[in-house]
Amino acid sequence: MDFPDVLPPRARRALDHVAAGVSGPPLDSGVRITLNFHPDRLSASVPILEALARDGAYHSQFVTGTSNGGLTAHPGGDRWRWENRIFGGAYDDADPAERPVYGALNFRRQVVGAAPRFGSSYLALTGPVLARATFCYPDSAAEPTDFGVAPAMPLVALAEADEQDALNDYIESHVHGGVLLARDVEALVLDASYRDTPVEAAARRLPFPLAWHPGYRLTVAELRRHADYRGPEYADLGARIAERGLLTPRVIGDAARTGRYDLQDLKMVWHTLARFGAPEGAGTARSAPACTDAVPARTAPA
Repeated sequence: MDFPDVLPPRARRALDHVAAGVSGPPLDSGVRITLNFHPDRLSASVPILEALARDGAYHSQFVTGTSNGGLTAHPGGDRWRWENRIFGGAYDDADPAERPVYGALNFRRQVVGAAPRFGSSYLALTGPVLARATFCYPDSAAEPTDFGVAPAMPLVALAEADEQDALNDYIESHVHGGVLLARDVEALVLDASYRDTPVEAAARRLPFPLAWHPGYRLTVAELRRHADYRGPEYADLGARIAERGLLTPRVIGDAARTGRYDLQDLKMVWHTLARFGAPEGAGTARSAPACTDAVPARTAPA
């Protein structure tokens, strides 16, 4: 698997900088990078799937100013500093739109994507994207010293030998040169709780197939049994927003859009649901297919 011939200069410098310091076996070309996210959230007051259709591209935190992790993508912030170190300063004075897009490598072929910590649903990127991606383990927030590229990938063996919480058990990816929906996305995989909702309707207007995974579900009783995972206050919050004693991603998203709850608090509720309410084919189940129940989507208007 060779690097692409044509990349923006900054992206080429970043890719070459990482590649110069790694060795290992080539990456299996059958694995995919996934971009996990919450499909019912807002981006600059616009539903995120509508924003994707409008822009035709998936943007980094430097562009959107939003994140399902920490908000540190600004000059001098942690995200800026991590990119400076990992990419040898290639992006230090770059326009926000030039910076890499973050995802994770679905080497375990999980039905829920590679990094459900960041959302219940995901975009699965095409195989050619692998050739212009860099990787690290663990997450860049942990100041990693282990990196990889498609022709030299030592990280899969490293991650398989490590013992991490299921939400931290991912190989972070950085896609250089942009993510265009019509060119780079193989499918959108939604959580089953979004069937027959505006999220599904918006998804069918995007220019790639729509698929489903079985969905996250957690009863309030089970939530309370795991109250120590993120804290009892978040178990209490989850119990308050649950519908008929059940938490799903849609329920948390509905609560987020009311504006009545702190989004960081709801993130802790999501973490508990993601950790203990995952469907078969997620978490410790490592042999599931990439997605299920594929449904063709209509083409987005130009």
